Order: sequence, then structure tokens, then C-alpha cells
Amino acid sequence: MRVNTRSGPASAPITAPVWWQAGLYLVLALLAQITVMHYLTFRGAEPSLVLVAVVWYALRADLLYAAAFGFVAGLCEDAFSAFPAGAGAGWIVALPITTLFVSWLSRWFFADSIPVVAGVVAIATLFSRMLFWVLMALQGYPAGYARLHLHQALWEALLNAILAGLLMLIGRSRE
Repeated sequence: MRVNTRSGPASAPITAPVWWQAGLYLVLALLAQITVMHYLTFRGAEPSLVLVAVVWYALRADLLYAAAFGFVAGLCEDAFSAFPAGAGAGWIVALPITTLFVSWLSRWFFADSIPVVAGVVAIATLFSRMLFWVLMALQGYPAGYARLHLHQALWEALLNAILAGLLMLIGRSRE
């Protein structure tokens, strides 16, 4: 494990997952996202294992490591996007900024509580979706679907929070 220190109100050392472990989780999340997760769509929203993996890493990593992990995840998301005609650079920009936000936010709490992590995942989902759709609008995507995208983002935030809670419960049961 890599131990980083950060300054701030908590100023406690943090233990970030090693890169190979985080990379393995990201690859598994991408494979599941591409092959299985679209079967779990609810009210137009699809839970995102990739976002949950990115938030999991960002909660435990330093700002720069979190941003680098978010960039790699965003690059993969854009490369394998089911979005019509590709997403441009939407996820490449949105996920690193989201990971910076989550890593900065994690200075003020411990990421061991299931309700706290689920709440952070929900906030990160809404934040990353907002960034993504702002970037898509800047690229010329019509803004007429704003209400639909908000509805989808709210459901996705709920689904991602439930998914993060379930994954934490499974992880705790295996310990």
C-alpha cells in the first residue's frame, strides 16, 4: 500500500490502493459496464461501476493520483462509450475533475462508513453528470433534453449509491 500525507483539517496519513489493484478494479468495472450493466437500466439510468471504482480510489488517494486515475477511467469511458457519435472529450474532462473534488472532499471524513460513501458516490454522480453535459453542450449537443438528463442523473445517483453500498457490504463480508 502506498501511504500519502495530505495537509488539511484532518491531516492524517491516507493509504491509497496500489496501482495494479486499482487498475484491475477499473478493468473489471469497464468490462462489466460494457457487457452487463446495461441490463440493469432503471428508468433510463444505468448504474456506473466505473464511477463507483473511480470514487473508491479518489476517497483513498492523494489529489494528483486521483486525478490521474480519473483521467485514465475517462479515457476508457470515452473510448468505449455507447453515446451516439462518441462523447468527444466529455468523460476525459469530467472524471478527473470529479476525482479531484472527491479526493479534496474526503479530507473531512473517514471513508469507512457505508452511508457516507454512498452519499459521496451520489454527489459525485451528479457532479460528473453535470460536468459531462456542460461539456457536451459546449460541443454543440442540443440542450433541449436537459430535463431528461437531470431525471436520468438523479436515478443514476441513487443506483450508484446503492451499488456502492452493496459492494462495501460484500467487501466487509469477505474480510
